[in-house]
Amino acid sequence: MRPVPPGLVATAPPPVRDGVRLMVARARRPLRHRRFTDLPEALEPGDLVVVNTSDTEPAALDGTRAGRPVVLHVSGPAPGGTWLVELRTPDGHRVLDGRAGEPVRLPRGVTATLLSGGPRIWRARIPVEGGLRRYLAVAGRPITYSYLRERPPLAEYRTVFARPDGRFGSAEMPSAGRPFTFGVLEGLRARGIGVAELVLHTGVSSLEAGETPLPERYRVPLATAEAVAATRAAGHRIVAVGTTVTRALETVAEPDGTVRAGEGTTELVLGPDRPVRVVDGLLTGWHEPEASHLLLLRAVAGRRLVGRAYAAALEEGYRWHEFGDSCLLLP
Repeated sequence: MRPVPPGLVATAPPPVRDGVRLMVARARRPLRHRRFTDLPEALEPGDLVVVNTSDTEPAALDGTRAGRPVVLHVSGPAPGGTWLVELRTPDGHRVLDGRAGEPVRLPRGVTATLLSGGPRIWRARIPVEGGLRRYLAVAGRPITYSYLRERPPLAEYRTVFARPDGRFGSAEMPSAGRPFTFGVLEGLRARGIGVAELVLHTGVSSLEAGETPLPERYRVPLATAEAVAATRAAGHRIVAVGTTVTRALETVAEPDGTVRAGEGTTELVLGPDRPVRVVDGLLTGWHEPEASHLLLLRAVAGRRLVGRAYAAALEEGYRWHEFGDSCLLLP
């Protein structure tokens, strides 16, 4: 796929969340270019939309290593009270020369110590009174990347259905759900389209070729498993809002498509060796087509439909990344 021209990158949140564009991509049908507020009309009564209610943490900390500025991204918890972290330069480049035992000085006198792993993701100890989440609330900020003009506040990284559950949430926003508003949700319900919830707490993203997704924590409640079963029994579609929802649902899906309630940590990678079992459609944003993300999209929608959609997104000037436009893939 062609590289994304800089002019198509969304460099700031849109003025209105649901004002972004929506491409509706159906197999063997022309692509349709709509607005996100048209989502209810793009689906059918009886369909089930599944959303991720994970909250977003202010998971970036400005610090120093060996006297030089560095940004530490907290990806999520690890065994033994440690944390998975990533180091970046202030302008967003990866720091790949860390070493075990190295200290990273953080705000308010806190020091993180790299323990093991690397070169990108490290297990680290971050001793802080009151716990890391409380510390991040006063010293952290949302993870941002160099294509943004400024650093938006944390509220811009929370979806309308985000709900803290007492655990460390997502290091980066489950961005496919960002354009939803209460008005869009009401439009879905008015059209007879169900909405079900699950949780998958995302780690740091920005994967490169050859990197597989990190293990991530999930919970699929019984009510959602039952809603999926009833929808499938009635012959309607399961539409996942984002790759996070797809990964969680497929983790608890049996080979025959039965979905069971469950929670834990998933290392599932969807692709040619593990196609989807229960997800019939996918609502996603436009992101750099790195390997694992592209494999998941193709596992849901097929290589041909995904290729058509991405080519049209470039041709039609769709906006990319977490504050950009959306695509509804319906194979």
